[in-house]
Amino acid sequence: MQETAPCNNHRKQLRHLLQQPGVIQAPGIYDGLSALLVEQAGFPAAFVSGACLSFARLGRPDMGLVCAREACDTVFSIRDRIELPIIVDIDTGFGNALNVQRTVREFERAGASALQIEDQQAPKRCGHLAGKSVVATSEMVGKVKAALDARRDENTLIFARTDALGVLGLEAAMDRAEAYLEAGANALFIEAPPTVEAMQLIAGRFAARAPLIHNLVEGGNSPVDDCDSLQALGYRVALHPAALINLFTRQSQTMLAQLREQGTTRAWHSQMCDLHEVSATLGLQDLLQAGSQYGAEPD
Repeated sequence: MQETAPCNNHRKQLRHLLQQPGVIQAPGIYDGLSALLVEQAGFPAAFVSGACLSFARLGRPDMGLVCAREACDTVFSIRDRIELPIIVDIDTGFGNALNVQRTVREFERAGASALQIEDQQAPKRCGHLAGKSVVATSEMVGKVKAALDARRDENTLIFARTDALGVLGLEAAMDRAEAYLEAGANALFIEAPPTVEAMQLIAGRFAARAPLIHNLVEGGNSPVDDCDSLQALGYRVALHPAALINLFTRQSQTMLAQLREQGTTRAWHSQMCDLHEVSATLGLQDLLQAGSQYGAEPD
């Protein structure tokens, strides 16, 4: 897998990574803590997942309930904490082409490195759920062009995702991806191919011309579940959108049930951070040292 590129600008860094061989792993993040943990673990990029924002911030399924302001505020707080390139899921762009332009400008100011926009029709839902619908190809092409025109920084990348495979079939999804590539998209994401053969067809058509993105979703419809398989197929970006929150949810349910029954977390101490470990992970000493530069000397 790829290591972080030696570049100070997170947008240029992501462009550099996409030009190198290997798969870029981008775990899903949804707040400052998850972002910091991904950076500390040494990943080259992170993915602000719309699904995980809905899970963590709203306590709701991925049904397009997160608004632009909630997502943008999250990106701002994450960028304030980490330097990694951040791929941001902006769902359908939160409206029409003009809304997309405002979305791009605001998320760019918040610190996004790349913005991923999809062609679902509102109300949207998780790409691995049935019952989706998609807008006309021409409408999505207009959104891609609007997003590119709205950028203040030419290094901000626009990733185009189509959910048409589960609605219209593989050929229609690839034709849409072709149109989005012609419109200027920097990477392509054909969501939820059901078989390795479908992924091979997608890669055969696009891998030499644009980076291909794939979701590795626990319990999703992907026929592969590891980065080595993605690399062998010619894909470039592996999103792990919900890995952290899927683990957190299961572990938390078990721990809370035992806490309610036993009245103590003692049995979990070996698997938990204590107050001092959490503070160290979050950078307490750095903050104390920075604060000491501005404190008054005691009398």
